[in-house]
Amino acid sequence: QVQLVESGGGLVQPGGSLRLSCVASGSVFSINFMGWYRQAPGKQRELVAGIFSTRIANYTDSVKGRFTISRDNAKNTVNLQMNSLKPEDTAVYYCHANMRILNGTLGNYWGQGTQVTVSS
Repeated sequence: QVQLVESGGGLVQPGGSLRLSCVASGSVFSINFMGWYRQAPGKQRELVAGIFSTRIANYTDSVKGRFTISRDNAKNTVNLQMNSLKPEDTAVYYCHANMRILNGTLGNYWGQGTQVTVSS
């Protein structure tokens, strides 16, 4: 069994910062890709930022220059540093991982989501 547990969401004023963290635990063998998605009310879930085991990262255009994704392969963690937050960043943020577990199965796993609200 594998779990992705997120932390770090909350309420912040426009221009503020938040740091999201996610840790994968359980029967993890290797993690190919880790990313953060978000879903705002009435909108589709979108990929915000992702990072491969090689630490090559990509970002959606709206967060480039403001968000930074990082990962610690040894600790199976991924972080998202969010700066200069805007009201349009308000959403539920989900951690995602494409990983292989100990029995050899490759699959996609999701965290439970953490709310980020940017408002004055």
